[in-house]
Amino acid sequence: MSQEVSRGESPATLLRLAVALERRLIERIRVLVEMESPSQDKSAVDRVTKVVAQWAQEAGANVRMYPNPKYGASLEARFGDATSEEKPVLLLGHLDTVWDTGTLKSMPWREDEHTLSGPGVLDMKAGVVMALTALEILQRARVRHHPVILLVHADEEIGSLASRPLTEKVASECRSVFVLEPAQGEEAAYKTARKGVGHFQLEIEGVASHAGVDFATGHSAVVELARQLIDLAAMSDLKRGLTVNPGVITGGSRSNVVAADASVEIDVRVESMEDADAVQKKLTSLSCYDKNCTLRLLGEINRPPMVRTPAIAALFERASSYARAMQLEPLHEASTGGGSDGNFTAALGVPTLDGMGAVGAGAHAAHEHLLKRYLAPRTALIAAMLLRDEES
Repeated sequence: MSQEVSRGESPATLLRLAVALERRLIERIRVLVEMESPSQDKSAVDRVTKVVAQWAQEAGANVRMYPNPKYGASLEARFGDATSEEKPVLLLGHLDTVWDTGTLKSMPWREDEHTLSGPGVLDMKAGVVMALTALEILQRARVRHHPVILLVHADEEIGSLASRPLTEKVASECRSVFVLEPAQGEEAAYKTARKGVGHFQLEIEGVASHAGVDFATGHSAVVELARQLIDLAAMSDLKRGLTVNPGVITGGSRSNVVAADASVEIDVRVESMEDADAVQKKLTSLSCYDKNCTLRLLGEINRPPMVRTPAIAALFERASSYARAMQLEPLHEASTGGGSDGNFTAALGVPTLDGMGAVGAGAHAAHEHLLKRYLAPRTALIAAMLLRDEES
């Protein structure tokens, strides 16, 4: 058994404290869920972030807010000795959701014997509350732990456009990163790998004409786009985990007009930066079949792949050893096609373990919920992973 697990009864103590704090944990999750916070509503996300900032201050954190003129503010809460030269652990999360204001009317907070439901409960307001609770558990247990930074953003669901530089800056000073996104699937797996994600838009400009009177002089952007779509679909390679999905198409104005414009939004997923570079090269080399049409490509690979490295595998094994010490169900690990802010930190070479938040199903769907039975154990595991081993 690993060295950190062998130190007395700390893991069991952490689990007992997590169970004791479970009711308050649930009450705080409800507070956040009932404060709707869609990514595009700056004031709404700021309101919920201020609540979390207050809780962090009450737990003894040194809190700093990073305002943004367009999106909600990011929150940085530092726990531990401010003068310490020891590298901290980063707990990384977000408070924005995909749900529009007013969703609570049709999708209200619900608690029953087994589940908690509501917009953003799983992805990922519960994870943020679990992190704060884990830090309180460590304080109550009076065990040695690493300095901790809790970093919470307001634009993760729309690509982390504003917050990415802050994530990379803070992560670069940390020893490891634990991402508070929900666990993966029915096995409640931690995520040790994620695909990289790209968002592109291909725009076609044609030549308009009257479809009945002057058809031959027109050059249809819609027809050109149809040809391009075949080439885009052919770029996918499932054996390599590479997918190129033309998802949203627009074009034309009226049926009696040869279309002057058309466009498609493209989602790209890759398992390696080599494939990211290769598919981006293919996209930028596209050319029109109809030489009277022109095209323009916008976008980029927004999130680099999170590749399972030996250091990430070691973090997972450490978490597994704590789960065994607490006599919990065995932990599983998984790779996922979805991206998170953990993609950024892993790409920096900082060991990153993802999916350490709540367990449930239905993220981004009307049946979004978490399973209550995992709340205390997974919170205790977060706390355990912050412990300082004897060699630190």
